[in-house]
Amino acid sequence: MSNTKYIVKAQGAPLEAAQCAVPADLSPTDVLVCVKAVAVNPADCKMIDHGHRGMSYPLVAGLDGAGTVEAVGSQVTGFQVGDDVLALFAAGDRGGSYQRYAIVDQSKVAKKGNLPFEEAASVGVCYFTAVMGLGIGLGTCLPFVRDGPAEGSQPSSVLVLGGSSALGAATIQLLRVALPRCKVLTTASPKHHAHVTQHLGAHAAFDRSSPSLVADIRAFRSSDDDDDDDDDQGGVEAIIDTVGAGASQQGIFQALAPDGMRRYAQVWTGDEEIRAPEGVNSVLFRSRDFGKIQGGDNIMAGLQSLLEEGRFKVPLPVRVVGAQLQGLRDGLDLMRNGVSGEKLVVTL
Repeated sequence: MSNTKYIVKAQGAPLEAAQCAVPADLSPTDVLVCVKAVAVNPADCKMIDHGHRGMSYPLVAGLDGAGTVEAVGSQVTGFQVGDDVLALFAAGDRGGSYQRYAIVDQSKVAKKGNLPFEEAASVGVCYFTAVMGLGIGLGTCLPFVRDGPAEGSQPSSVLVLGGSSALGAATIQLLRVALPRCKVLTTASPKHHAHVTQHLGAHAAFDRSSPSLVADIRAFRSSDDDDDDDDDQGGVEAIIDTVGAGASQQGIFQALAPDGMRRYAQVWTGDEEIRAPEGVNSVLFRSRDFGKIQGGDNIMAGLQSLLEEGRFKVPLPVRVVGAQLQGLRDGLDLMRNGVSGEKLVVTL
């Protein structure tokens, strides 16, 4: 039995297929997954095109994927051979999802339930990073994570920048789960407003390109009859930036209420950290910071429970763009040109 890897041999090199043996030496908590489908993420393009500090070649990219458990390490609990799972993979020779057989630690695996492999492949990265946005970015409680933080900040309103991105769509849902009384607002193109409100649960969506964006948000907050917070003064308490919008939309900080948390949580995009205005508490979050969260090893188990209970939906519609090598090449090219409101998936 051989393993097909889709590799780049140098920074910016084209993706190509290579054959090698299936890994047999598993660490005690390793899970070997036969990958059936992968999602293409912006981070994949950045790794392939620009490299990353500490990266070695040939490189196997890929952070998102779903498949079937092929083997487990001696200390793995909760998973067995034949289980259909999704996972948060790690780019590298053994751990990148752009290969037929990939190794991942059990703490980054969840059973996919009834989701098709193609949909399950789109969930891991955005869910996991959204948890970082709440737990680290906002410092909220995480009631869906076993042994996770039971107490934290309780913002009455949060604006999610980029609600039609995968991370934004996951963030909207987790805010509704973790902070049931919080008003969740979001920005997106008008064509995505129905999805982010009716399907994902945002209380209101605003045109991200509107010149009156901030005024519209403040007017909505001022006229919100269901809001029992008299101190918002027409703004939101916190912003979660899931797409790096603050770099080009500095005016968005005016949507923060003058009193309250005044927190700006920004996802690390690989670019320079966005500078927030004086008086705004800016916090950077990224998926690799899970060790800073109490109960961090149980984050993916939390996803499994949310899926089983129907409290977390596939964040975005999935578009299967092809299969294997050519599918990955096509998916990466599409991602480089910009994707909105959908997740690109390739079958292996």
